[in-house]
Amino acid sequence: MANYTTQDIKALREKSGAGMLDVKKALDEADGDQDKALEIIRVKGLKGLAKREGRSTSDGLVAAETVTTEDGQTGVLIELNSETDFVAKAEPFIKLADQVLAAAASLATEDAALVLGSPVGPAKETVQDVIDAVSATVGERIQLRRVGVVSGQHVEVYLHRTNKDLPPQVGVVLATDANGAKVAHDIAMHIAAYSPVYLNREEVPAEIVSAERRIAEETAVAEGKPEKALARIVEGRLEGFFKENVLLDQAFAKDPKVKVGKILADAGATVSGFARFRVGA
Repeated sequence: MANYTTQDIKALREKSGAGMLDVKKALDEADGDQDKALEIIRVKGLKGLAKREGRSTSDGLVAAETVTTEDGQTGVLIELNSETDFVAKAEPFIKLADQVLAAAASLATEDAALVLGSPVGPAKETVQDVIDAVSATVGERIQLRRVGVVSGQHVEVYLHRTNKDLPPQVGVVLATDANGAKVAHDIAMHIAAYSPVYLNREEVPAEIVSAERRIAEETAVAEGKPEKALARIVEGRLEGFFKENVLLDQAFAKDPKVKVGKILADAGATVSGFARFRVGA
């Protein structure tokens, strides 16, 4: 007869993030001892790390931290991925995200490889070592997908839950000057909802502008538009591209009749940068 209860199974699942079958097998092997069962789960997980390398990690969370500097503030945003949402909301994964974020914030770099190689904790393990240990426990591949860093006199952080039962899935860090603090929260929420790619038109690579102009012209010709109207049509469609992808040109979420750039100008504010991550996107 099994020397454990359904409550023991639930507790070990929450503690380890492992699946039901793995938890029951570990408890059977450990004769109901929670600590020994957790060790069994981790050991078996370590053996399976190589097998998990190719698995897709499309779930997970975003997390952010603001650090005060001599010149103002620096905001750091990370996306940490798991294979399933079950692991994404498990305590080991949440704690891991805190550790990874702390390491990323201390370095203030967008180089994920540099973050993964940095030491963490008294044992001086690397961030990758810690990730591998948690991966072994939960039985899923875990990946630090990307890191975003912005700096300015003021940094606004906005994290959005697309599902109330899961950790934040959309994250924004927005850097502004001091005046920008008045409107930064609304702008950050706008970025989360409208996912701009560039801050201003100057940031759009010339080759992308050229490609958009060429596509607009070819499309207009294919539609049989009159040749004398082509230039106007092409510029109009290029303008549409900017309005969709450039933050300052986007219609403001709270008042679509006004552009984001106008909201900032009215506040006497400027934006120096932003990062937006959506888990798996």
